[in-house]
Amino acid sequence: MDIDILGIDLAKRVFQLHGADRRGHALHGSKVLRAELLGAVRKLQPRIIAMEACSSAHHWGRQFQAMGIEVRLISPQYVAPFVKTNKNDANDAAAIVEAASRPTMHFVTVKSIEQQDMRAVHRVRELLVHQRTALINQVRGLLAERGVIMAQTPTAFKRALPSILARCDGELTSICQTLVTELLEQLRILEERIARTNQWITSFLKSSALCKKIEAIDGVGPITATAIVAAVGDAKEFKNGRHLSAWLGLVPRQYSSGGKSRLQGISKRGDIYLRTLLIHGARVVLRYAIGKADARSRWLQDLIARRGYNRAAVALANKNARVIQALLSGTEDYRSPAVPA
Repeated sequence: MDIDILGIDLAKRVFQLHGADRRGHALHGSKVLRAELLGAVRKLQPRIIAMEACSSAHHWGRQFQAMGIEVRLISPQYVAPFVKTNKNDANDAAAIVEAASRPTMHFVTVKSIEQQDMRAVHRVRELLVHQRTALINQVRGLLAERGVIMAQTPTAFKRALPSILARCDGELTSICQTLVTELLEQLRILEERIARTNQWITSFLKSSALCKKIEAIDGVGPITATAIVAAVGDAKEFKNGRHLSAWLGLVPRQYSSGGKSRLQGISKRGDIYLRTLLIHGARVVLRYAIGKADARSRWLQDLIARRGYNRAAVALANKNARVIQALLSGTEDYRSPAVPA
């Protein structure tokens, strides 16, 4: 049985297999348990294995690549249109094979263990930052009910709180002070854990040549650099910079018909975390571009005047994404724009 491509519908315990030849004719279909999966693949000896890019896909992809098999990971949204009739495991596996056989299909690169470590640190850091924001808002809400108002920024919050807790007058009772003090202790622990994740991110940056290359770009710091390398690797899967910016959702959403082109706001597809980091980094560059005479700053100043601050931030984030793709897929280092005399 000469199986050219084997589709696997991933699960926790029971995996559905669907094998086909080069013409797409079904040759094999079976269910195997988790412990039997590697043995079944060795027995079938397919040339290609296709899976949805979901939980554990990268783990299994590395296992199959070690066996000398080509692995193709597909985004689940591209597999759904190929599911025939009712949805079940067998039809899902057949749809994966059908989608992976398309010559124009876009595939996801199998991530290394180092990349997954980076992504794990970023996910934990994002969770901790959300918890810190929730704690600060909880304290502000409790104090606002007692008539104590403070600014929203964490810096202003930390600056104003000691003097507020030192007061014993008004409606700020001892019980309320105790509750706020306990919440502040939780906040201190969260900030220590966030600082620890920042140290891990810094160590990733120092050990990765790709991270160092793109960290030199204005608006791309250690957090953004490590997050992008963890997500896209060497970026050779993208044909050019625009494909990367489109994958990040930084290009206009198009709704065209009848020969008329209609461009709307950005598509907001892809990873919202990466897109947010790039746009926030671009906002920092815009903040310090006023009054500078280099080519990029003059372009940004003109763009802000013509299109507004928010559009200028997205445009710079789009441009940075294109530069990142060129740096990650090539051998050259970043050259900052020269300042004219």
